[in-house]
Amino acid sequence: MDIKRDRYLNKLIEKQGNGLIKIITGIRRCGKSYLLFNLFHNHLLSIGTSPDHIIEVALDDRRNKKLRDPDEMLSYLTCKIQDEGRYFVLLDEVQLMSEFEDVLNSLLHIRNVDVYVTGSNSKFLSSDVVTEFRGRGDEIRMYPLSFSEFMSAYPGSVARGWFEYYNYGGLPLVASAPNAEAKEEYLRAQFNNVYLSDLFERHNIKNREEFDELIDILASSVGSLTNTKKLSNTFASVKNKIISDKTIKKYIEYMQDAFLISRAMRYDIKGKKYINSLLKYYFEDVGLRNARLNFRQTEENHLMENIIYNELRYRGYNVDFGLVDVYGKDKDGKTVKKRLEVDFIATKGSKMYYVQSAFSMPTAEKKEQEERPLLNIGDSFKKIIVVKDDVGVTRDEYGVVTIGITDFLLNQNSLDV
Repeated sequence: MDIKRDRYLNKLIEKQGNGLIKIITGIRRCGKSYLLFNLFHNHLLSIGTSPDHIIEVALDDRRNKKLRDPDEMLSYLTCKIQDEGRYFVLLDEVQLMSEFEDVLNSLLHIRNVDVYVTGSNSKFLSSDVVTEFRGRGDEIRMYPLSFSEFMSAYPGSVARGWFEYYNYGGLPLVASAPNAEAKEEYLRAQFNNVYLSDLFERHNIKNREEFDELIDILASSVGSLTNTKKLSNTFASVKNKIISDKTIKKYIEYMQDAFLISRAMRYDIKGKKYINSLLKYYFEDVGLRNARLNFRQTEENHLMENIIYNELRYRGYNVDFGLVDVYGKDKDGKTVKKRLEVDFIATKGSKMYYVQSAFSMPTAEKKEQEERPLLNIGDSFKKIIVVKDDVGVTRDEYGVVTIGITDFLLNQNSLDV
């Protein structure tokens, strides 16, 4: 299955020769190796790069075991560089090499070498990338397939593709699996044998049962307001277990570092400040989330919200959720305050969009309910409601745009329609 990953390929092309280490990060199995060794490799050939000036090493290949030694690697690469022409060094699973930071920083001293790497170590893939390379690394963050990438190779209808996508997610190998049984089996195996095993081994987690139960709680409450204290209370009341909020915070950070989940912070739109009391968590891939729950809780409305969140991040936006305070009168004429929620605030530079995931608006009352927080924001930034049905693109008298989910996902300019 030939799947286009043009967004990432173009980023690599733009950063070519910038004097920094290009670091491709992202969840395991999202396509980092394919991007580097296939798509980028083919691009280099297409612009006339000689094959002997492309040096590729897959460090998870047993045949390259000796190159996991840093001195062996430097010696190998030095021998490959024969002239003054530009060489492209592509290293996959670089964390398997000891002292990889020193090796990569040493390569920057070779004038005619351009370095690109992938890895799957949580420290290497987290915000610590900035610290490890002290301004010498340039991160390209990669996600599972977006819906538009998925549909670029999907042979069926858009409606059927949407069903497949919200059930099984966007891991590339899932998209090419022949049937539902194979997809489910692959996702379950990946979650248990790869993602969880990595986390348990990397962080030496002793109480695996607690960790498992926390994942189940987060998977069952995608997009719900929560915090570590609230989760600790849930364990006490529902599971009859005492787990400190500090331990829960640590476990969640492990999952975030491994790109299994990510969080949206609460933002007071009118007050223009973050409110740290409550957060929302979303899964990097909804197929993995569904597999964790054994495909028993595939509520389309919640999954749609998770997918919109992922899409906004795929497009390069910072994503929060917002609160708007609205004042009115109660039955006694007293002033009362009500807090309304905006599902997503997407920001990138000077751009800002407010996005509601409404699933369905069958009545005027429901439409009014979804629009109310948007209309009370009081600024001129774009306001969008995404629904499940194919409704085209409409704009009402207040300037609020309504668009169907597949149109929103397939049109990369849908925020500006």
